[in-house]
Amino acid sequence: MINTTHSLIIILICTVVTALTRFLPFLLFPSGDKTPQSLKYLGGVLPGAIMAMLVVYCYKSTVIFTWPYALPEIIATGVVVLSYLWKRNTLLSIGAGTVLYMFLVQVVFV
Repeated sequence: MINTTHSLIIILICTVVTALTRFLPFLLFPSGDKTPQSLKYLGGVLPGAIMAMLVVYCYKSTVIFTWPYALPEIIATGVVVLSYLWKRNTLLSIGAGTVLYMFLVQVVFV
């Protein structure tokens, strides 16, 4: 059982760590200094790499040899891609794909 002191210590640690991650870049790289090339490179490469890892993680346990042959995943992925190409809104695309996928696996492909 967690008591009040334990809860407050957890909240304090979370607050300090969150503040540290927010303020550390400003402390390490003051506004007058030039941004290092390595950070510029990582800033350009990491978003795509992270998205690719998330896609692999999402599809790692997809079964393609038994019913429904990954149809919910394929349909939802198509909706995400097409809605992004149509509206260029990442949150809308991910939200629409997630809602459609949940509908497909809970109602259509039961």
